[in-house]
Amino acid sequence: MLKDENNNRITEGDINQTTARAAWLETAIDAKTRLLLEKDNRYFLHQALSTPCLDVLQSCTGSQIESVSGKKYYDFHGNNVHQIGYSNPKLIEAISQQMQSLSFSPRRFTNEPAIDLAEKLAGLCPGSLNRILLTPNGSSAVGIALKLARAVSGKFKVVSFWDSFHGASLDAISVGGEASFREHMGPLLPGVERIPPPVAYRGVFQDKEGKCLEHLEYVFAKEGDIGAFIAETIRNTDVQIPSAEFWKAARKLCTDYGVLLILDEIPIALGRTGKMFAFEHYGIEPDILCLGKGLGGGIFPQAGIVTRDEYNVFGSISLGHYTHEKSPIGSIAGLTTIQFIEEHHLLEKVAADGVYMQSRLEAFEAQFEIIGSIRGIGLLWAIELVKDRFTKEKANKAAEQVMYACLKRGLSFKVSAGNVLQLSPVLTISRTELDAALAILEESIAAVQQPIGN
Repeated sequence: MLKDENNNRITEGDINQTTARAAWLETAIDAKTRLLLEKDNRYFLHQALSTPCLDVLQSCTGSQIESVSGKKYYDFHGNNVHQIGYSNPKLIEAISQQMQSLSFSPRRFTNEPAIDLAEKLAGLCPGSLNRILLTPNGSSAVGIALKLARAVSGKFKVVSFWDSFHGASLDAISVGGEASFREHMGPLLPGVERIPPPVAYRGVFQDKEGKCLEHLEYVFAKEGDIGAFIAETIRNTDVQIPSAEFWKAARKLCTDYGVLLILDEIPIALGRTGKMFAFEHYGIEPDILCLGKGLGGGIFPQAGIVTRDEYNVFGSISLGHYTHEKSPIGSIAGLTTIQFIEEHHLLEKVAADGVYMQSRLEAFEAQFEIIGSIRGIGLLWAIELVKDRFTKEKANKAAEQVMYACLKRGLSFKVSAGNVLQLSPVLTISRTELDAALAILEESIAAVQQPIGN
C-alpha cells in the first residue's frame, strides 16, 4: 500500500499531513488566517482528505475563490459543484425569490419547482428513464439506487470496480473501491464483488478493457445472483475514460445476465464532459443514473436518481424517504443550473475547451519528462506525474511540490492517487482565465523539473 513520508495512506485526495503542508501553514498565510485555521483545527473532528485546511475563504465568484487575506485562486477542484461558476447571478436570484415564497415542502406535499425539475430531468434522459427521486446528497442517491436495484432484481449482490468512489456513507463505501474509506468500519454490506477497472495507463490487465470485460462476465456467470453493477461512467478522481466499445459490451452483459446497470455520474454530469450526461458519449442507457454535486449549482446541496418507468412498482417501500426530498430551494437550484447550461450553450463551449486543453497539455507532456500521461475530456483532465516514463513509478513528492507551487501562484486543484493532478475548472471559465491558470501550472511544473532539453 502506497504511503507518504509520515506513513499515511495515499489514496483519493491530497497528502495532508506532510512537512510540505506544515511549511505552507507556516509560511504562506498571514496571522489572521493562521488563527482561524488553528480554531478550525481545534473544533472540527479531524479526518483524512480535509484536515488540516489550507486557507480560509471569504468569497467566491466565477472561476475563482478568495481568502480572508485577499489571495485569489483559480479553482480547478471545486468538489465538482461549480459547473456554472461561483455565485452565479441567475442562480442567486432564483434561489432568493424561491426563499421568499416557499422555502420548505413538508412530507406528503409537493411543489412546482420539484415537479419542474423532475420533468426536466426526465425530458433530458433517453428511453424510459423518466422516474425521479430527489435527495440532498450524492451518497444518499447511491443508497437509493442500491435499494431500488435490490427491489427490482430480487438480488442483493453488487459488482463494482476497485478504486471507485461512490460516496462516504456506510452503504456507499461498501460498494466503493477505495480501501481507506473502509478502515476501522467493520462489517459492511454483504455481497459486494470488486473487479479491477479498465485502466488505460496502469492496471493489472495487459489487454485492459478486454480482460476487464471477461472478468465481469466471469463474476456474473459464477455468482449467478448479481443484482447490480455500479460504476462511474468516467472515473473522476484520476480521470479514466473507457472506450465506447467497453461500455457497449458492459451494457450488453448486464442485459444478458439480468443485472441492473447503475451509472454514478454525481461529479461528472451536467456538462463536465461536453455532454449533459457522460453516458451519452457511449450510446448506452443506464438502468439507474445517480446525479448530484453540480446539480445544486454550487450553492445548495441537491442530488437524485433517474430510473426506468417500468421500475415504478414499489410504492409501499421507502426508497428515499429524506426530509429535504422535494426541497423547493434545491429543486429551483437544479432547474436553474440546467437552464443556464442550455441557454449559454455550455456543452458546445466545453467540447471546444476540451480540444484546447488537450493541445496545451500535450505540449506540456512533450516539454516535461516528469509527465507520464495526460488524459481527459471536456473540462475534466488529469496529468499523471512519474519518476520514469518507462517504469511509470509514481512521482508523489513532485506532485505535492507542483500543487504547492501552484497554490502560491494562485491555482488550486486536487491531487489524486498520490501523483495525479486532477483539473476541473468551472465550465464558464473564459479562454483568458484558462490560459492564465495553465500558465501557472506550466511555470510550477518547470519549477519542480527543468523542461526536456535544458
